[in-house]
Amino acid sequence: MIAMQYNISLPADYDMAIVDRRIRDKGPLLDNFPGLKFKAYLSARKGDAVTGSRENLYSPFYVWQQEEGLSEFICGPGFAALTGSFGRPQVNTWVVWGADTAANIRSAKFAAREVVPIEPHASLAELRIEESEAAAQAISNGGALASVVAFEPTHWTLVRFRLLAEPPKDPARLGLQIYNVGHLSLPDAA
Repeated sequence: MIAMQYNISLPADYDMAIVDRRIRDKGPLLDNFPGLKFKAYLSARKGDAVTGSRENLYSPFYVWQQEEGLSEFICGPGFAALTGSFGRPQVNTWVVWGADTAANIRSAKFAAREVVPIEPHASLAELRIEESEAAAQAISNGGALASVVAFEPTHWTLVRFRLLAEPPKDPARLGLQIYNVGHLSLPDAA
């Protein structure tokens, strides 16, 4: 599996109703996209007390079952429309160590994403076990409705992603970005 996200930073005075409308209109188009485990349509507004965001963002997060789905999407008309509206963003990808979802995933209203560096001499085998167990625990203890942990070996970073029913209590924590969930595409849950 592959996790993917692009972050589109928008001007402070950008009308975020445009993003809300885009999510509402385009969100259902990926509800049955082949190879997609889920896509969370995410946004954050600068100064929002709940998300604690310092900027306006449109930042969808995807989990792909295999790379063919990712490739088909990036080369297809949906991504072309996005680049026509916002320019071509940098697309971040991570190899998934664990991607679990709860039965009630559709009740997600918020998302939390944390990207952290992997220490140069860290045991990747141990880190994989620890992070995968923590991701699974977030589902089993009811703290998350989806929990993804993944890594990328170019810049050696780890991403922790959670879909949540309630916002985290510490939105201003360094390295943590909180989003509002506008739509979930869940082909596997149909």
